Amino acid sequence: MLPFCSSLSPSSMAKASLTLPNHSLPTFLHAHTLSYPSSQNLPLPPTPLNSQFFGLKLSHSSVSSIPSSSSFKAAIFAKVSKGSKPPPFTLKDQDGKTVSLSKFKGKPLVVYFYPADETPGCTKQACAFRDSYEKFKKAGAEVVGISGDDPSSHKAFSKKYKLPFTLLSDEGNKVRKEWGVPGDFFGALPGRETYVIDKSGVVQLVYNNQFQPEKHIDETLKLLKSL
Repeated sequence: MLPFCSSLSPSSMAKASLTLPNHSLPTFLHAHTLSYPSSQNLPLPPTPLNSQFFGLKLSHSSVSSIPSSSSFKAAIFAKVSKGSKPPPFTLKDQDGKTVSLSKFKGKPLVVYFYPADETPGCTKQACAFRDSYEKFKKAGAEVVGISGDDPSSHKAFSKKYKLPFTLLSDEGNKVRKEWGVPGDFFGALPGRETYVIDKSGVVQLVYNNQFQPEKHIDETLKLLKSL
């Protein structure tokens, strides 16, 4: 029996408010309160700011270093796009073994970048990939998840939810930056982006959706059927 993965919906979750210091926000956001659902119906501690809503992890240092609107605008354009070949990588998996992008050459590959292990949205997404894994195998595709967590975190996450696919550790977010995965909330939240790469190593789909994790599975399967 597979582990239960929590499913969150806006209508069923209590609301929690996060008020950021005025001095750390761009001028157009002064005196405004950001509101979003809380994963556990628990109040957010006043210090440090810390939320795991869909992978969001904030600290006073990260809030105070929110980039300007001009740098944010430049960061929203992904370097890897449909029709291009992504930069190669070599990363460690959940077992500490090195895995290179070239290993998957000759077969369709789904690479999904996610914010962090054990956060509600990321758990929901991983479990959705798990539950549809046979469909990906039938399409001849491999699935690889990438986040900044270390291999031991990936191992615990994979074991807890019985994930049948590879998780890679991008500590320092080097690959995320090289691929140009855009962040959310002015860069405070790592982006959730999925790529479908064909047998020739060419990107056929780039799908970004932070707050509907399960949509990534629907969109990738739809594309794989057309390859």
